[in-house]
Amino acid sequence: MTVESFTTGDGVRLAYRDSGGEGTPLVMLHGWGQTQEMFRHQFEGLSVGRRVVTVDLRGHGRSAKPHHGYRIARLSRDVLDLVEHLGLTAFDALGWSMGASVWWSFIDQYGTGRIRRLVIVDQPAAVAAVPWMTGTEQQESGAIFDVAGLLDLGAALAGPDGRQARQDFVRSMFTGTTDPDLLAFVADEIESTPAYAGVPLLFDHCAQDWRDVLPRIDVPALVLGCEGSHVDPASQQFIAERIPGAELHVFPRGTASSHFPFLENPGEFNAVLEKFLTRT
Repeated sequence: MTVESFTTGDGVRLAYRDSGGEGTPLVMLHGWGQTQEMFRHQFEGLSVGRRVVTVDLRGHGRSAKPHHGYRIARLSRDVLDLVEHLGLTAFDALGWSMGASVWWSFIDQYGTGRIRRLVIVDQPAAVAAVPWMTGTEQQESGAIFDVAGLLDLGAALAGPDGRQARQDFVRSMFTGTTDPDLLAFVADEIESTPAYAGVPLLFDHCAQDWRDVLPRIDVPALVLGCEGSHVDPASQQFIAERIPGAELHVFPRGTASSHFPFLENPGEFNAVLEKFLTRT
């Protein structure tokens, strides 16, 4: 798969892959600290019948790692720069983990005029349980950290034992029996993001609350969760209920026991995705 690149409006080179082909493209965004390699099975499997575009967000993978722009809002602008670079006037959008937040920011700022269908994969509507949220709101939104926990994680990632903190963070996203090769692959990919990029971006990402955006999403949407993920599937049900007309699919633990259903069981993941994207 050939990796290409383009330059954003603020001068940052981003690496992307474009399978080419006809039909509505599918633009896929990865999560925090990860890369477009997360979607290797989708790029290979789905691109047989459709155009697939993946990208390494700034600070990740093979993209440049400048010392500026590590905010969700800037990443969503980078994505706008990408689709304009490719001349995409209509596309399907998939965001996994932080990638979902980037699409929510994109919709919040630029609307849904270019988006035909939206797929959200295993991302809470708010990651940090801020003090002004009630206990019920924190549970519904799927908050993973309290503010103190988020600060502690950032300090650990930026500290002298940052590599171990990254590895522990990755391991926490898998439950049950885990394929050691798959775990090693994910753990290796996260090493491409330096702490000066990853820590401020993680803080900005986790501090966002996208609940107010959900009811304003006016395109067909599919929300995907996993029983075996560290993200509570109930939070995905909450999101699906807030997006008008959205569908919900939760992969059972026997199908995927992690935050990475597209890697663990690509055949099942691709089938669910393809069914949604091709539905008339």
